[in-house]
Amino acid sequence: FTPSSFLRIGQLSNVDLNEDVRELETELPRQHPNEIPHNEKLLSLKYESLDYDNSENQLFLEEERRINHTAFRTVEIKRWVICAMIGILTGLVACFIDIVVENLAGLKYRVVKDNIDKFTEKGGLSFSLLLWATLNASVVMVGSVIVAFIEPVAAGSGIPQIKCYLNGVKIPHVVRLKTLVIKVCGVILSVVGGLAVGKEGPMIHSGAVIAAGISQGRSTSLKRDFKIFEYFRRDTEKRDFVSAGAAAGVSAAFGAPVGGVLFSLEEGASFWNQFLTWRIFFASMISTFTLNSVLSVYHGNAWDLSSPGLINFGRFDNEKMGYTIQEIPIFIFMGVVGGILGALFNALNYWLTMFRIRYIHRPCLQVIEAMLVAAVTAAVGFVMIYCSRDCQPIQGSTVAYPLQLFCADGEYNSMATAFFNTPEKSVVNLFHDPPGLCVLGFGQSGAELERAGRPVPSLPAGRGGGEDRRSPVRIWADPGKYALMGAAAQLGGIVRMTLSLTVIMMEATGNVTYGFPIMLVLMTAKIVGDYFVEGLYDMHIQLQSVPFLHWEAPVTSHSLTAREVMSTPVTCLRRIERVGTVVDVLSDTSSNHNGFPVVESNPDATQVAGLRGLILRSQLIVLLKHKVFVERANLSLVQRRVKLKDFRDAYPRFPPIQSIHVSQDERECMMDLSEFMNPSPYTVPQEASLPRVFKLFRALGLRHLVVVDNRNEVVGMVTRKDLARYRLGKEGLEELSLAQT
Repeated sequence: FTPSSFLRIGQLSNVDLNEDVRELETELPRQHPNEIPHNEKLLSLKYESLDYDNSENQLFLEEERRINHTAFRTVEIKRWVICAMIGILTGLVACFIDIVVENLAGLKYRVVKDNIDKFTEKGGLSFSLLLWATLNASVVMVGSVIVAFIEPVAAGSGIPQIKCYLNGVKIPHVVRLKTLVIKVCGVILSVVGGLAVGKEGPMIHSGAVIAAGISQGRSTSLKRDFKIFEYFRRDTEKRDFVSAGAAAGVSAAFGAPVGGVLFSLEEGASFWNQFLTWRIFFASMISTFTLNSVLSVYHGNAWDLSSPGLINFGRFDNEKMGYTIQEIPIFIFMGVVGGILGALFNALNYWLTMFRIRYIHRPCLQVIEAMLVAAVTAAVGFVMIYCSRDCQPIQGSTVAYPLQLFCADGEYNSMATAFFNTPEKSVVNLFHDPPGLCVLGFGQSGAELERAGRPVPSLPAGRGGGEDRRSPVRIWADPGKYALMGAAAQLGGIVRMTLSLTVIMMEATGNVTYGFPIMLVLMTAKIVGDYFVEGLYDMHIQLQSVPFLHWEAPVTSHSLTAREVMSTPVTCLRRIERVGTVVDVLSDTSSNHNGFPVVESNPDATQVAGLRGLILRSQLIVLLKHKVFVERANLSLVQRRVKLKDFRDAYPRFPPIQSIHVSQDERECMMDLSEFMNPSPYTVPQEASLPRVFKLFRALGLRHLVVVDNRNEVVGMVTRKDLARYRLGKEGLEELSLAQT
């Protein structure tokens, strides 16, 4: 059910953006406007909800009653098998990305290094700069072209999109196979192209796509049906497996299976149960073990299992890595600074994203922007290396591509190690190199995790996290410890994660000792950051005008009732309805509803047309496709029988009503909806308060909530957009406008 343009929203106003768009089209070229109007106080009507509530119609109940205890055990075993497959495939995808990036980046570093060495002797280093910038821009161009022109939803880390999906919002193409392929290629080319991004964020999206595909036992993109796992072809089951896929992606990225489960719980899944926790942990363990095994074999130490994740911060277990009570205030101060810098980063990212939405909306402009950023990144790196005189002895170092430049024989430019390495190895070097190298570690981890896959990188905020490794004075604590806390503070200030990020960093460092200071830093950064702006994920969800439902209704919304927030009028169907009426209702483009209350067929003057059930658009389309109706004169005949399998085979891409041919004679036939409607939909009285309606809708994962009066007559319908449009603003409770954006 989608609220139409004439829906009533109480005493508050509703802006129709279509008038603004029509005015804009008269002033600007129709196909390529220079500016797209965008208002952050809009809620888009283009997003539909997922059906997380099972439709308990007669077909569903008959199937459930036929399943005995043994069959239920078989279904449960299949769930575990699917989770294992999700873990294995997510780990293999992570291995593929890591190995390809290592080889392609290594090839680029060798070419650029040899060129710099050559022109250092001859003179004319500007040619080396031109080569570096050209290589970066060319590689990034390929990656941005396939994303911008083939699958735009693959851009960015994908975490906000997966968070929306698990919240119950259907984001188009977000869990398709094509999205996964473009995502993997885009990540590889972005990292190789020198953008300050990492492979970790996109692994969460990749794991979710893998889970969505595996759990359905078929590929709609490849048009292949393997006739397995048919029982799980519904949104309720698919959601749980996508939660497991997101956790497996975190586990593969950081080697943190417990952190993956907590991430899925804290940031992802809106609905949780005890059995799901254990299955998700199993998928996460399988994922990190698969990655560890394959990469250990690839690196030539098959029995070592020394590569638990794509990024590992190295072990912080020497004597200097402890902390004392006197350092607690320092950690709190770093959390405050990280929260402020994170809020500043989010604010800048907000305005930059608004600028992109309005002006850089054409794919060709997006490609040019990405190429420009790649070239500038190379230029900045070259200038920093050129100006650095920090030389370190090559003997005893583990630098893969030592660049001598202006250093003496037997020495290398230490600044070059930050740029002539993959981002993950650079972070480890910054944490663990001996004193003598200026650290960029404060905030570097934030760049690695979140900005992954996005065109413009996160800036490494601050330098050194409160210490300078070049200082000639006695070092009373290992600077790597403060670099780690600075990275945690910056990342926490940006994404506002606490529990999951604490465990992820503990697992990635292999040190439980830092649990308390990391938690302290992250909590401080979150509290300080929340005072200024929202976290990065929530901010991007808001910028995309997605009807996202938070955990609780706005605190000042008790004055509103269901009567004021519901959408009306409601299109109802009779229990025995004419086929032509059903077709006309489904073909009505002005409403495009997805759920229809079913009322009694022919009430007399004294009988109330009370609510009898609820039926979905997708169910009606399947019934029309299979011609489940009889002639009006033969109502005593039994309709053509359909099975629950027919509905599952059509899931998730139900055909549009325009593709179903109904003849004029068939329009006069009658369709009995009794067997297919949900006879017990959730309802609320029209006097119920908004927080009560919100709690019921959110906790049960509903798509439609019928509002009835004291005679059980349908008076309205509450959907996701009716609830999401109310939020707490700076001036109290505010209402977002609805627009087809």
